[in-house]
Amino acid sequence: MFKPLITGTLFAAVLLCSHSAYAQDSSKLDVEELRLPQVMDVMADVANRFDNLNTQLDNQLIASTDELAITQMVASQGTKLWQQAVADVKAGNYDDRALYWSRLAMRKTLKTADAGYNIVPWQRDILVKAFEKSSRGLSDIHFMPETRIKILLTGFDPFFLDKDITQSNPSGLTALALDGMTFVVDGKQAQIETVMIPVRFADFDNGIIESLLTPMYRDNSIDMIFTVSMGRDDFDIERFPARGRSAAAPDNLNVYTGANKTTPKAPLFNGGTLNGPEFVEFSLPVKAMQQTEGQWQVNDNHQVTTVSRGQFDAKSLYELVNETSVEGSGGGYLSNEISYRSILLKEQFKRDIPVGHIHTPKVTGYNADTEWAIVQQIVDMVKLVAAQR
Repeated sequence: MFKPLITGTLFAAVLLCSHSAYAQDSSKLDVEELRLPQVMDVMADVANRFDNLNTQLDNQLIASTDELAITQMVASQGTKLWQQAVADVKAGNYDDRALYWSRLAMRKTLKTADAGYNIVPWQRDILVKAFEKSSRGLSDIHFMPETRIKILLTGFDPFFLDKDITQSNPSGLTALALDGMTFVVDGKQAQIETVMIPVRFADFDNGIIESLLTPMYRDNSIDMIFTVSMGRDDFDIERFPARGRSAAAPDNLNVYTGANKTTPKAPLFNGGTLNGPEFVEFSLPVKAMQQTEGQWQVNDNHQVTTVSRGQFDAKSLYELVNETSVEGSGGGYLSNEISYRSILLKEQFKRDIPVGHIHTPKVTGYNADTEWAIVQQIVDMVKLVAAQR
């Protein structure tokens, strides 16, 4: 094979340019980050909404000389992004997408931009993980001392973006709109804290839900949990989440599990299979939630699919004891799984609190008015549950 000679001068030039070359190397980016040019072509105003924070991050990275200090700065910058996105929604910009795309742009900066010291790939990985956690609100869960009813609500990133790069997720908007919200129930202050969950199988396999909820269940420091995602035509409260994965659909990294309705698969946890019953049952006061007023009806969804019986409406959890799950009431994708994992963990800690999943009406692309109406109806549901405590 022909190998050209590199002169000493040229070699020195290569060394000097290697850092800049790294910045242009798209091989360092994952599938989500590689969608950034496409979204910039379609809705740059949304994707660049928090670009000031990315510029700050870039400047601070190049000025950095200390690994610990830069890690702390990156985590702080992630929290700033989360808090700015929350404030933006509360100021009337009813759009979850700016947070999602800004997070990806800042992840790209952390992976590719020059640093003020000889940063190596594993150090960049630490920075990305610190930023990822804080930019999802996971480091910003703080209940005020006077709060007596502590509520956690989770939303999801937009997903199926290769079908529609402009796709929003009303559950994500709900999380941003409700973070830090307080209200009074029978003289007691209730407070909602929220986080944003990635649409990635690997995060679930690595225990993101268990890491989030274990301290809360262990310390008995939470009074109710709502997991929320985008679903069907109306609101569905998913009564019987299932253990099995069966959706033949990719996550946001275009990863497929290999599961489908013919060959469901159990999810993973701690390097092995997630152990638990085939079905669990929510503990939400659904009849109270159905009293909410709004554009959409609220369904108590009992529909499940099992290997032996196919699809049917289960009357009770007892009826499902000897069945092998294909789909829970919430389907066979990550919306079903977040509900299953949160309820399973509640039962393992023997906690008696309302926990369950809300599927919102589906939104095609983005519609601010529709999504804000969805948010308002969820607020009513949460308040009705709090009134039962």
